[in-house]
Amino acid sequence: MATVLYHLGRVSFRWRWFVTLLWVAVLGAAGFAASKAPVAADEGFTMPGIESQKAFDLLEQRFPGSAADAASARIVFVAPSGEKVTASGNRRAVEHLVDEAADGSQVAGAVDPFQAKAVSRDGTTAYATVSFKTGAAELTEGSKEHLERAIDGARDAGLTVEVGGDALATQPSAGGTAEVTGIAVAALVLLITFGSMAAAGLPLLTAVLGVGLGMAGIMTVSEAFGLSESTGTLATMLGLACGIDYALFVVSRYREERAKGHTPREAAGLAAGTAGSAVVFAGLTVVIALAGLSVVGVPLLTKMGLAAAATVLVAVLVCLTLVPAVLGFWPNAVLSRGAATPRATAGSSATRTPAESKRAGETETTPSVAWTSFAIVATAAFGSAEPWASTTIVRGPLKPGPKPSARAS
Repeated sequence: MATVLYHLGRVSFRWRWFVTLLWVAVLGAAGFAASKAPVAADEGFTMPGIESQKAFDLLEQRFPGSAADAASARIVFVAPSGEKVTASGNRRAVEHLVDEAADGSQVAGAVDPFQAKAVSRDGTTAYATVSFKTGAAELTEGSKEHLERAIDGARDAGLTVEVGGDALATQPSAGGTAEVTGIAVAALVLLITFGSMAAAGLPLLTAVLGVGLGMAGIMTVSEAFGLSESTGTLATMLGLACGIDYALFVVSRYREERAKGHTPREAAGLAAGTAGSAVVFAGLTVVIALAGLSVVGVPLLTKMGLAAAATVLVAVLVCLTLVPAVLGFWPNAVLSRGAATPRATAGSSATRTPAESKRAGETETTPSVAWTSFAIVATAAFGSAEPWASTTIVRGPLKPGPKPSARAS
């Protein structure tokens, strides 16, 4: 596999314009398809076979007007200082809010606090409950705005009104501030580590492209496979993490090979053949682990796992092809300042392919100081080293060292 990846890296480096434009075209096509694809309805979180799920299904059977997991809003009214909520003016404001909220298209019912006796003993506080027919994720903006207008009307009457429940709660979605913060922190760490804007930006650029392509694909097939908006959350997180990590392997190896005197194209091929093998192994491990979530039997976890596995697979393909192609545009930009690039001589180890180096029998340890330190810490923490923690690349014949000289007594 190393030889195949070596040639793939060299081809991607040579045909960099074709490879880059191909990925951009694929991203554009996926984005266009995602923009035209219908949005799948949120099927909710179900766990077939357990007792609580059976109870939810029974409630929906017996009370079809309101789902067991339907959204609700609990509205609390507090009268102004020195007044009571049961006063005629305040009571009219509360009853008007309840009547207006009950007229919502997705509202199953609204409970009047005075009829339900949901008023405090001192008469200063009361609460009403508004129940909806659907879950919070399926509420339309019109239904939410209708409830907010009713609440604003009660506030204009002088009451202090606060709302609880999940009806007006903000629904989490992928691509928020958490992902932006993570990218910013990763950029800072890479910039400090490499000391080069290009070396720090290349893994981020390719990772974002891979995540964008993966999310576009998820949105395209969401209607066909019933993928909700929350399905892409895990795909976004793992796509960014794996995309940055895998590209970092290749870029770091490329810098090492250039420091040894290889030409840019040769260094890209060697980086893809050595670090690329680790990327393929790591990527397939993650894909198998994510696909294993389907064994649990929870439909939502199965969809999230398979969507994330597809995104990680895209990250692996981007790392093996697009990263060498981008290195071809700026072969020296990712190198640290003042990095020495001695010229390789004919027949030296710098001009050999991985297969030729393997036949030569030379060994060379590949992990950098940072990864070696990480391996040592991990070994101390877990008590045993994995067999791939100190991978060596065969490079040429080993020469015996000088024999120790005997000291005269």
